[in-house]
Amino acid sequence: MGFAGWEMPVQYEGIRQEHLAVRTRAGAFDVSHMGQIETRGREAERFLQRLLSNDVAAIPDGGAQYSVLCREDGGVLDDLFTYRLGDRYLTVTNASNHARDLSWFTDHAGDFDVAVRDAADDYAMLALQGPEARAILSRHIEGGAPARMRAAHTRVAGVEALVCGTGYTGEDGVELLVPSERAESVWDALTGDGATPAGLGARDTLRLEVCFPLYGNDLTEERSPLEAGLGWCCKLDTGFIGSDALRGSEPADRLAPFAFTGPGIPRPGNPVSISGERGGVVTSGTLSPCLEIGIGMAYVPGEAAVPGTSVEIDVRGKPRAAEIRERPLYRKET
Repeated sequence: MGFAGWEMPVQYEGIRQEHLAVRTRAGAFDVSHMGQIETRGREAERFLQRLLSNDVAAIPDGGAQYSVLCREDGGVLDDLFTYRLGDRYLTVTNASNHARDLSWFTDHAGDFDVAVRDAADDYAMLALQGPEARAILSRHIEGGAPARMRAAHTRVAGVEALVCGTGYTGEDGVELLVPSERAESVWDALTGDGATPAGLGARDTLRLEVCFPLYGNDLTEERSPLEAGLGWCCKLDTGFIGSDALRGSEPADRLAPFAFTGPGIPRPGNPVSISGERGGVVTSGTLSPCLEIGIGMAYVPGEAAVPGTSVEIDVRGKPRAAEIRERPLYRKET
């Protein structure tokens, strides 16, 4: 399928099979559609502190941090990962937002002693995720892999790589940034050693089971990070763009996960009713391969965003019973 100018596989052998392979063993994703922005300079930290919602000063060298990019009114422009790599920072953007994010960075850079560069053409990006991901990686990496939320330069399958302990599946694993022309050999090494190729479909069902938001569905310019449950990555005292609008704000609506208590599969745009009254809209929905029920996330009034609240989802004119649940919807058995 076409996505943000890229031809992306929705599936290789089947969404369910690929999803379960990641949950039980390991899967490999080609996520080269993601963008990268490099920031350098004497005021790089101060500059990023102004743009990004989290506390950039708290990122250790070789560390990773999740944040959102906001408008002045607090609307979300994108959600991002930023890595501190010695004298530079590398920020990973969502594919559909990369050009806009880059313009936002460059438009605000004039007030700071920084150099901002589009680094998207420098890298292909692969994700190796699942309980066996690190074991597979260990047979191809020079030295040890970085811990979760850390990053390190090394070699994987003989290729220079930035290895990051991050991911979008709720499983342990890594994301690899490698030179575009060498990505195929790294992919072949990982998939040839047991990692199942997985497409966009499994990536979506995996992230939804653990309630990771998707930009364009659960995150938009019309919604604030507080509504989306991302207040934990918004450090208002840093003075980032949008912080003034968020300070003291009490959202009327909140993004809440839900699960069907009967048959049906929710889809984005399905209306949500609470006590017989229209009360929200589904932003993400699917059939959970692990839970084997319909699941999703929806914006509902704050008082209804409480686990245990009964709701109805209108699926093509048919009301389906559902219940607001705690995050994440899927938890591994211990």
